[in-house]
Amino acid sequence: MRQEIKNRAKQLLRGNYWPCVAVCAIVYGILYAVSGCTFAVAGILISGPLTVGMAQFFIRTTRGEQARIQDVFNGFSNFGRNLGGYLWMELFVFLWSLLFIIPGIIKMYAYYFTPYILADCPNVRATDAIKISMHMTQGHKGEIFVMHLSFIGWSILSSLTFGVVGVFYAAPYIELSMAGLYDRLRALALSEGRVTEDMLTGVVAP
Repeated sequence: MRQEIKNRAKQLLRGNYWPCVAVCAIVYGILYAVSGCTFAVAGILISGPLTVGMAQFFIRTTRGEQARIQDVFNGFSNFGRNLGGYLWMELFVFLWSLLFIIPGIIKMYAYYFTPYILADCPNVRATDAIKISMHMTQGHKGEIFVMHLSFIGWSILSSLTFGVVGVFYAAPYIELSMAGLYDRLRALALSEGRVTEDMLTGVVAP
């Protein structure tokens, strides 16, 4: 499954290269600009909605839907919800990490798809997005970890080129692969009954 998702990500990147590069450049550029101590609060306020907006762009690209570069700013349209979901996710991972590193890593992957759910399911509440991510990743956290691990070579190469390879290839490739994995695990969770359409439309709480 992993290699199939990555192969499709490469195909999608070839057909949508410059929009994908532009989105990664915008997001990483903004986050880098506000990463200084002076702008720490601004970084916190911006990172959540930007992450959700980027997830929406790559989900749409993965599904073959119309994805526009400006979609990256859609996360600000429901600012409180998207920021809240992101902050709750980060807080829970931090608190679990206090118990030792391993529980923090496990919970990081349990909550991993929270920004994707916030982007994909506009009627789902912030805290419910975290719960749905837990259902969706149940029994599949190892797959997310291995997917990340498979990109370690690209991460090293990106560092060696001061981010050039990252922006112009590795980052879009990784983002498309993770969006593809989200779609695959979403469909699997629905077929197995761990997640329902009513949960994803916000009709019932998970």
